[in-house]
Amino acid sequence: TSQSLYIMIFALVGGVVNAVIVAGTVPIVENLFHYTTDIKLLELASFNSPVLRELMIRAPGSYHHSILVGTMVEAAAEAIHANPLLARVAAYYHDIGKCSKPLYFIENTTGGENRHDKLSPSMSALILISHVKEGTELAREKRLGRPIIDIIRQHHGTALISYFYQKAKTADDPEAKNVDERDFRYPGPKPQTREVAIVMLADAVEGASRSLDEHSPTKINEVVRKIINNKFIDGQLDECPLTLREIETIGTTFTRVLSAMYHVRVKYPHAKKNGE
Repeated sequence: TSQSLYIMIFALVGGVVNAVIVAGTVPIVENLFHYTTDIKLLELASFNSPVLRELMIRAPGSYHHSILVGTMVEAAAEAIHANPLLARVAAYYHDIGKCSKPLYFIENTTGGENRHDKLSPSMSALILISHVKEGTELAREKRLGRPIIDIIRQHHGTALISYFYQKAKTADDPEAKNVDERDFRYPGPKPQTREVAIVMLADAVEGASRSLDEHSPTKINEVVRKIINNKFIDGQLDECPLTLREIETIGTTFTRVLSAMYHVRVKYPHAKKNGE
């Protein structure tokens, strides 16, 4: 009937209008209220994102590390019922500040010259610390959203850059005894949410696991537990609402995911020549 036809037409037009209104107002709402929707996160998750492509080109080691961390944090966030999409996307972007000085970060070097050999420990620490500030500024410039910006700012907390701190203390310099530990710590703040804490832990664990000579589940588990315990003892998890049970679950999940990544391949016997 004509009445049914009118109803169908109005329903179709109403659906199209609503879709247009939502598509047009969501970005405005996000900017006004500093709220990042899942739609925005899904857009940022695309590997064709301009920021991620720049990271891939300028700092390929950091890019690969970030993708692995993304896999780890997504699994851990699901295990403790946090926000897996936010955690994964934030992990992709947490090291974008390394784009400006990629060769000062070990994952982007190929075993050649170490640029830190020519620098003082304090200058090396300053360069490492600066990637957080530069990443935060880039995230603001590219309007990645408040949750992503916060995770970039907080993903190292106030952690100590222990290698260069110890190097400064043992230097053949009369001033070595007066080295201030605060000069070798990230400025913070410490993680304020569970998602930031997961990214912090996964970031440290993934980096440490790459240095292992043996990637057996036992060795991986040892590294995971050591890293998490050190972060806990250092007070880096004091300001986020993680429970001890959730921390245990995160550690178990990291071990499972990393063991799958570094799974041991079966060694097949070489084929004998001439069909022997």
